[in-house]
Amino acid sequence: MRYSSLALLLLLTGCEQATTTEVPSQTTTDAAEPALMFDDFTYASAEALFANGWTARTETGHPGIAGAAWSAEGISTLEAQDGAQFGIARMSSVTDGTGDGTLHTQICHARKYLYGTYAARVFFRNEPSYGPDGDEVIQTFYAISPLAAPLDPDYSEVDFEYLPNGGWGENSDSAMWTTTWETFQLEPWTKVNEFSRVPGDYSGWHTLVMNVSADAVRYYVDGNLVGDHTNAVAPEVPMSMNFNLWFMPKGADGSVGPIDSNESRQYQQDIDWVLHVENAELTTSEVEAKVAALRASEQRHIDQVPDKGLAPYCGL
Repeated sequence: MRYSSLALLLLLTGCEQATTTEVPSQTTTDAAEPALMFDDFTYASAEALFANGWTARTETGHPGIAGAAWSAEGISTLEAQDGAQFGIARMSSVTDGTGDGTLHTQICHARKYLYGTYAARVFFRNEPSYGPDGDEVIQTFYAISPLAAPLDPDYSEVDFEYLPNGGWGENSDSAMWTTTWETFQLEPWTKVNEFSRVPGDYSGWHTLVMNVSADAVRYYVDGNLVGDHTNAVAPEVPMSMNFNLWFMPKGADGSVGPIDSNESRQYQQDIDWVLHVENAELTTSEVEAKVAALRASEQRHIDQVPDKGLAPYCGL
């Protein structure tokens, strides 16, 4: 979802931010090492992935094509592909343009993440693995809380979205979108957020980093700043970490939606690793150094982030 901010009347539609060099990180003042969660996605099967803290979305509904299924069928684990060191997780989503012919995919981790660094190494694709090209497809890494009520002021969401075929009312050019949400309601559609759009081809492997605090949310791709959002929309409550791959419906803020074809087509997104470091803001180089150190010590999965006592969340 990508829309203009109502809270600050930031009419950002079509605004394209210049890519800049990543700023130095803030250092933690705590003498102890901050708690972290790391997953290298080295699993023998999707079942092993789901047995180790990840959940596949099965709840139907927004976003995506109306009536589409969300299912674990599109989630798999594989040996390392070119450019990945160990195993990967893969999301495979299919559509023929109809709800009955569409399968969206999403994996979610525990709802216990708030301030700190969120990072992932992902592989985006511009073309389908089979079938005709051109659908407005969305490939993501994000964190989100449930919406307790329409326009819930405590709602929190921070998003990376790669749109290889355009969308959100823009042209068909590929672009990276980043959005920080204050709140929204579905009926009538109302949204309060800040977003940034940086056009370009982001296919292939990329390191995505979000530095999240109560004061600002900053988004980096391979060390380049692509979004810088204010405390007016910064998260306030713990969120789950998620990846999903879905197809934009026609009419969503001017979106074209699926192409005019009833032929089935499949898009895929791969995940090499994911990292969260609590209450510390790391640069991309620091993130990559930490991942390398974890791998060197043969850590394939570690989760030190304290549970917040919140129910799992793998929905909208």
